[in-house]
Amino acid sequence: MAEEIKKQTALGDAAARQLAIATRTVPQMITITPRWLTHLLNWIPVESGVYRLNKVKDASQVEVDCSARDERELPQTYVDYIENPREYNLSAVNTVLDVHTRVSDLYSKPYNQISEQLRLIIETIKERQESELINNKEYGLLHSVGHGQRIKTRTGPPTPDDLDELISKVWKEPGFFLLHPTAIAAFGRECTRRGVPPPTVSLFGAQFLTWRGLPLIPSDKVPIEKGKSKILLLRTGESRQGVVGLYQPGLPGEQSPGLSVRFMGINHQAIASYLVSLYCSLAVLVDDALAVLDDVVLDHYHEYKYPS
Repeated sequence: MAEEIKKQTALGDAAARQLAIATRTVPQMITITPRWLTHLLNWIPVESGVYRLNKVKDASQVEVDCSARDERELPQTYVDYIENPREYNLSAVNTVLDVHTRVSDLYSKPYNQISEQLRLIIETIKERQESELINNKEYGLLHSVGHGQRIKTRTGPPTPDDLDELISKVWKEPGFFLLHPTAIAAFGRECTRRGVPPPTVSLFGAQFLTWRGLPLIPSDKVPIEKGKSKILLLRTGESRQGVVGLYQPGLPGEQSPGLSVRFMGINHQAIASYLVSLYCSLAVLVDDALAVLDDVVLDHYHEYKYPS
């Protein structure tokens, strides 16, 4: 006997969806990160894209005296400046966004196509900005470490002793550690091994591990090479003679400090173009504002034995 075909008695899901309105999201992109470094830096506006860092030539030559109760002659002194101070020129991160007018005209509800395209482009440019602040060969943090401010791990993995030694290099009002998320995990394992779990602190609505009260700020822009990475410690702020970010104010089409979007026109193929530019740099005002821990091994794990 042939199998009886079940008769449908109600409207099915597949057909019903044809009349339904789906809830849509804006475009998502996995490469977007919190970019904590740019939030934590103090940003200084510069004129004409140039920041001149003046320094004292030899501070040890400045003489002062704690006068006793006599009429001894006071020292005569002055502060000399270096004659050719370093000048930081702002670098540009930019691209041109192309959007066909047909796309923006017909497919901009519920989300505006141009706005969403610009949003994702700007996010990508800001990700590149953070990478340049860390890795740029002219001004990046990793290439701005002063003499004597670079140390190596004692045994490979990042231990509390290593971070304590890093603090001794930036002891005048240190601000925060900057390291890859896997380096934070490696440090956490070493703390667990020693029975000193690091406390946490809340910043920007997020939780961060700390050591000696200093937050461990994650950034996936800190490089990893052959299973090893680096840990940076910074002091920030111009008043503290620390690390400062630099940007150009008052740009045409400015969307945020140092970032501009400018319409470039529509070509004969009906494609509209937008120039997106971001101008920035970074300066380490004095050498002891920055230190780096090198050769941080990331793949060291401990075996724990538990009582049966």
